[in-house]
Amino acid sequence: MIIDIYTHIFPQPYFDALIRETAGLGSLGERMKGVPSVIDLDVRFRQMDKVGAYRQVISLPAPTLEEVAEPALAQRLARLANDGLADLVARHNDRFPAFVASVALNDIDGAVAEAQRAVTELGAKGIQIHTNMCGRPLDDPEFLPIFDVAAELGVPIWLHPTRSAAMSDYAAEKKSRFEMWWCFGWPYETSIAMARLVFSGLFDRHPDLRIITHHLGGMIPYFDGRIGYGMEMLGSRTPDEDYSQVLSALKRPHLEYFREFYGDTALMGGTSGLHAGLKFFGADQVVFATDTPFAPIKATFDAIDALDLSDANRRKIFSGNAGRLLGLDFS
Repeated sequence: MIIDIYTHIFPQPYFDALIRETAGLGSLGERMKGVPSVIDLDVRFRQMDKVGAYRQVISLPAPTLEEVAEPALAQRLARLANDGLADLVARHNDRFPAFVASVALNDIDGAVAEAQRAVTELGAKGIQIHTNMCGRPLDDPEFLPIFDVAAELGVPIWLHPTRSAAMSDYAAEKKSRFEMWWCFGWPYETSIAMARLVFSGLFDRHPDLRIITHHLGGMIPYFDGRIGYGMEMLGSRTPDEDYSQVLSALKRPHLEYFREFYGDTALMGGTSGLHAGLKFFGADQVVFATDTPFAPIKATFDAIDALDLSDANRRKIFSGNAGRLLGLDFS
């Protein structure tokens, strides 16, 4: 059995409301016609059947609700999305064993209430949030309740990067060019969010909290030296700010916390990053994911299949770790 823990789909009622009631989506509807399996179940199931014993955990794709809707509408859309995802799981449980709830952090009380409803009433197995909320960092104390409720409910958080062309790569330019905001900006976003959560002391507050990072932890596995030894000198490069209490306030060496994140294998079929991610996180903290329908399923499977893995570690990555995170038996 292969469990793809990070895939995206639009429930039709939610997609229709998104197009009808929000602004700033541009040509989303037209663009999605080029990715029919993001909505069309028949197309999606044909793609899935090419892999064999393969099932998907489903979540919403972009856009982030906070960026396209004011708080009241965002909360209503989140409810509509979660109802739709729950319905897909109920009707096609042999395909979709679980879904991840969406919440809108521009109303944190509403987000907490929706997370509780989605998990306790709809059966969601986790909560998806994004690496920033309209430019605000996740370690802003205002957002702490969403981490508190995930810990209270005992469900993981799926951390998805968000960044647009509006964030330029150079100060002299008004926007990012050549889609660098996506290619390199998203892994950067993931890495920064992870670091800010670590330095905020989140894992000391919630030692059992589980966070699944998209794209195998972004940049983190490649820069363990800069993160570890390099950040031991935190503050020495910033004379106008006092960081002297940040690391000393943590209960353990800071690099240990980074290894407590989970990384997924959604690297678009890339191979070299898998080696770094597996070495950094370890087989117990890596979960199979493809990012379908925006990335290839079989190429991702083949990349992992080509690794020199023990049978035990293969089972962990392809289904065992997912089963443990979701509280489901995939044996």
